[in-house]
Amino acid sequence: MKNDTILLNGIVYNKDNFHQLHIPNEPETSWQNSIYHFLQNWFDDSDFILAQTSGSTGQPKEIRLPKLAMRNSAKMTNQYFELDANKTALLCLPASYIAGKMMLVRALVGGFNLIAVEPKANPFEGLHLHIDFTAITPYQLMHSVESLKVKDIRKIIVGGSPVTAKLEKLSESVPAELSETYGMTETSSHIALRRFNGSEKSDHFTVLGGVSIRQDERECLVIKVPHLFEGEINTNDMVELVGTKSFRWLGRVDSVINSGGVKIHPEQVEKKLEGIIRSNYFISFLPDEKLDNQIILVVESEKYSLQQLDDLKVELNSVLNRFEVPKEFFFLPVFVYSAGNKILRKETLAKAILLSV
Repeated sequence: MKNDTILLNGIVYNKDNFHQLHIPNEPETSWQNSIYHFLQNWFDDSDFILAQTSGSTGQPKEIRLPKLAMRNSAKMTNQYFELDANKTALLCLPASYIAGKMMLVRALVGGFNLIAVEPKANPFEGLHLHIDFTAITPYQLMHSVESLKVKDIRKIIVGGSPVTAKLEKLSESVPAELSETYGMTETSSHIALRRFNGSEKSDHFTVLGGVSIRQDERECLVIKVPHLFEGEINTNDMVELVGTKSFRWLGRVDSVINSGGVKIHPEQVEKKLEGIIRSNYFISFLPDEKLDNQIILVVESEKYSLQQLDDLKVELNSVLNRFEVPKEFFFLPVFVYSAGNKILRKETLAKAILLSV
């Protein structure tokens, strides 16, 4: 099999010596042993890697990713970011998830040195090396902005959840090239990128080489990448096409709220509210006799005073159109979160409603 060696922390590993990476006195799920287990799977005789979907749009499920598709995806990224044997990259994501696995595959394919560090909120703290490329989550970026202002990092991709307008503004002074990714486990990592800082900053995603996109009848994105998978992937992501190679992400089709015959994308409304509400919040809906569904706002906070609520309404009316303005407000001191630190909206709304009764 091709790509049978990896340069990890300056040491060459292959199927004959990768067992040296195993740490017996650490849990098998530790970040170090997750790297070992991935390479164990990579160097075996199977044609696929087991991976788990994020579960952000449903129950997590285990899928089989062909090693050939993962290699082709890695080549696509390496070519775009000019990653070769002379470069150094950083692995600061768990190898138990697709983003971490793909960093390892890129190193296997590209032959560059991959520095592996513990995945944590600020993986750059204490790092004093030149890094050409790395992949992080928005959560890590939020906690690393100050470190990144003084670190020698060239290019960073950010994925796992959307980059908010607040985070985008916070990152303006980071010298590294920051790109938001669009992709999913089924596509073996990202298939499109959006630069969100510097002179090449953009409001839309541009697909990588070999990727074709179109809209279906729901105005959702359809992806075709012959060298990664057969056929097409029909997503639930509503988009606005910008030419044949770019698109603006609007939101999930299953989260669209029909209020008085008008389609409201909660993700777009939430973006408009950034900077107005300092705590966590989200837009949702409740059934309504006149409108079918009425827009509501749920805020992670103690209940606002009447004056605070009046002030908030004034600000909301200044940035939202009349269809987007919430008709009701709910407050919950602490939201319900998933293990991956994502807000569980249905559970949070249910608790907030109970608290308001």
